Amino acid sequence: MKYSLTYPLVAHPYDPAFLEKKNLLRFARAAEEAGFDALGFTDHPAPTQRWLDAGGHDALDPFAALAFCAAVTERIRLIPNIVVLPYRNPFLTAKSIASIDVLSNGRFTLATAIGYLKAEYKALGVDFEARNELFDEAIEVMKGIWSADDYCYEGPRFKALGQTANPKPVQKPHPPIWIGGNSKRARRRVAKHAQGWTPFPADAVMSKTTRTPVLESLDDLSGMLDYLWEQVEAEGRDRAEIDVTFSVRGHGTPGTPDFDPPAHREAISELADMGITWLHVGLPGDTVDQSLAALATYSEKIIQP
Repeated sequence: MKYSLTYPLVAHPYDPAFLEKKNLLRFARAAEEAGFDALGFTDHPAPTQRWLDAGGHDALDPFAALAFCAAVTERIRLIPNIVVLPYRNPFLTAKSIASIDVLSNGRFTLATAIGYLKAEYKALGVDFEARNELFDEAIEVMKGIWSADDYCYEGPRFKALGQTANPKPVQKPHPPIWIGGNSKRARRRVAKHAQGWTPFPADAVMSKTTRTPVLESLDDLSGMLDYLWEQVEAEGRDRAEIDVTFSVRGHGTPGTPDFDPPAHREAISELADMGITWLHVGLPGDTVDQSLAALATYSEKIIQP
């Protein structure tokens, strides 16, 4: 099992200390030293105030923030949580990813999904109803421009007339791609195009809000995994090529009195038996010091043992 975490800028309003250079540096280095395998940032370039007031959160640009973290770390992987691929021109996205991959010596993983905030799509001038087609075209374009010079492509929305984009990523043929979402379509995409699946825990209310199928229990997850492995086999691929990331449900939050390390470790073992290879760890985001203390506790109680 490998361990990832998202920078705990997860509230609105947020503690301004999370945006101080010294604290982001402290957090990134502490995560690496604590044994975490990946660090990420969320992607919300233009959310509505209504969404923020209803429980949403503010966010740094994930590419800018991960480039900063690449400069102050040596080992930890850089995995956004997650990039909403249709928000951006895929040639520009490919350039940002390749640049970070080169400067980090091959530590970037693209975790991506189609997103669910219709108003954010509108603010960015992107057709929400075309998000699936935009996503699929972006994957094709990025793989192409990462791997070929004088790249030619003609699709419904984007066109390349012999483009060359250097530097190319360090990782070959391209940085790993993880695709998020609970739908069968998302899992078919994983089987065809990707190296990882990132399902999204969602009860009935969250499912409706985020426009993704319900995923409340390990039984739900098991059924979804069965379908994923069927699709992987149909594509002639080895399931060992596919990472799956999930999180422990219940047993408290690290850094709070209700955190139960023995039960948490048992839950991790159960996930590992199901084929989960990455565990996403949520930390409290009230203050930087609280988050750092929770990080240290999780390392001591879970990762180090």
